[in-house]
Amino acid sequence: MSNMPTIYLDADACPVKDLVFRTAVRYTLPLMVVANTPIHIPSDADQLARAIVVPGSPDAADDWIAEHATPTDLVLTADIPLAARIIEIGAPCLDFRGNHYNPNRIGEALASREINAMLRQMGEITGGPPAYNKNQRSAFASALDAAAHKLAKRRPL
Repeated sequence: MSNMPTIYLDADACPVKDLVFRTAVRYTLPLMVVANTPIHIPSDADQLARAIVVPGSPDAADDWIAEHATPTDLVLTADIPLAARIIEIGAPCLDFRGNHYNPNRIGEALASREINAMLRQMGEITGGPPAYNKNQRSAFASALDAAAHKLAKRRPL
């Protein structure tokens, strides 16, 4: 699997694991499911998917992904600092709402994240992001399918 373009899933709190498993199977792409706790791999994906449990800090899974991903891989995460690291590597990166992390705007996203964290500490922001909805799930499914199709075309012969 090491020569194959691979999908890396930051699986902690991922609301669309089922879509990721189905897409990996549809395109016969290796899938690394990385999390701080064990994640169940469906039987139809067990030949392609590998669960990587990385105990320790909440960032341990992010660190593992950043250390293993290459420019020929695809990373799926909601974590903006991880996305910034992946962009530096040169790999495509999607969030779970179907948005591509953009190298030209990742600095802005990191800054916004820091400002929001500071405002939460001050009590100015008390809620989190809006609830995940079916439109975002659909957008993610479309973006993932397109990205997986590109990845599959780069498979070595």
